[in-house]
Amino acid sequence: MGPGKIPAQLECSKVFSKAFMERHGIPTARFVVHKELAAALDAVSGRDFGFPVVVKADGLAGGKGVVVAQDRAEAEAAVLACFDGAFGAAGSTVVIEQCLTGPEVSFFALCDGTRAIPLGSAQDHKRAYDDDRGPNTGGMGAFAPSPLMTPALQEMAMRDIAQRVIDGVKADGAGDYRGFLYISLMLTPTGPQVIEFNVRFGDPEAQVLLPAIEGEFATALLACANGMLDQAPALTLSSDKFVGVVMASGGYPGPMQMGKGIDGIDAANALDGVVVFHAGTTTDGGRIVTSGGRVLTVVGRGASYADAMSRAYAGVARVSYDRMEFRKDIGRKALTGQ
Repeated sequence: MGPGKIPAQLECSKVFSKAFMERHGIPTARFVVHKELAAALDAVSGRDFGFPVVVKADGLAGGKGVVVAQDRAEAEAAVLACFDGAFGAAGSTVVIEQCLTGPEVSFFALCDGTRAIPLGSAQDHKRAYDDDRGPNTGGMGAFAPSPLMTPALQEMAMRDIAQRVIDGVKADGAGDYRGFLYISLMLTPTGPQVIEFNVRFGDPEAQVLLPAIEGEFATALLACANGMLDQAPALTLSSDKFVGVVMASGGYPGPMQMGKGIDGIDAANALDGVVVFHAGTTTDGGRIVTSGGRVLTVVGRGASYADAMSRAYAGVARVSYDRMEFRKDIGRKALTGQ
C-alpha cells in the first residue's frame, strides 16, 4: 500500500512537487527552480522574493535541506552549500521560494487511487531548540490533534488538496495515488498553502496519531490497497490528546556521537499513558544504544493537552543517556492556540 515511483516524487523531489502543485491548482508559495549556481545566486538577491527567502535542496536531505534565510548573505550561503555538495546529489538543483508566514499544521489522508478519507491532524516542531529557534530538523516532537484544524479547513484540505493529488496523478498518466498522503500546511493571511508533501505516515506525527486511531485500521489499509476505501469500516479518532517528545543525540542535526548507552526506557514505558517509540537505536552487547540523530519519541496520552504533556515529560525524565537533547516546549502551542 503506497504510491508508485512517479507519484512518490511528490516527497523525494521538491522540483517535481512544486511543478505538480502549480499544474493542478494546489495552493503553494511562488517559486523558481535553478540548476546553475549563478542563476540561483541571482534569484536570492532580494529582487524577486525579498527576505526572508526559502532555499531548498531538490532531493531528500534528512530534514536538513531547507533554509529560511533572513538576509542575502544567509541565502547565498545556503545556495552555495547545495552546489558545493553538502547534500550530495539532492542539492544539485535548488528551489527558491517565497517565505510564507503563519502557523503550520500537518494533515493526513488515506487515498485509494480514486477517493480519500481523513486520518487526522498534528503539529510538528521542526526547529532544534525551544521557542522554534535553531536549525531545521526532521522533527523534534509533535502533538495531535491540532486545534488549528477546523472542520472547514479539513473540508478544504480534502477537496482542494488530497482529491487534486489523486486526480492530478491520474491526469498525468502516472498511475494512481494509493497510500498515505501527508500534507504540510501553512495557514497564511491569504489562505492555506502547501509547504510540502510526504507520501508516508511520517514521524514524529505518526507516533502521536497512530495511538488515536480507533477501528479496524488494518482492514482499512487492505481496502485502500485494493482501491475499495468506500467499502472499508469507518475509522474514528480518540477524543484524547497526544504529545510526543523526540529525544535526540547531542549535536543533532549537526555532527553527533553514536553508541551512547540508554537507560530508563522500561521505566518510562511503565508509566500510565506513556509509550516510547524507538527511532535511532540499536543494541551493543545486549544493551540499547544510540544509533541516530533522533533516538526515541516519548508519547504521553491524556484527556487534555496539559495532561498529555505532563505524562510525556514524566516519561522523558525516566530516560537517560550521555549528551541527551530534547525540547522542553513540545505541546505548548496547543495550550496557546498557535
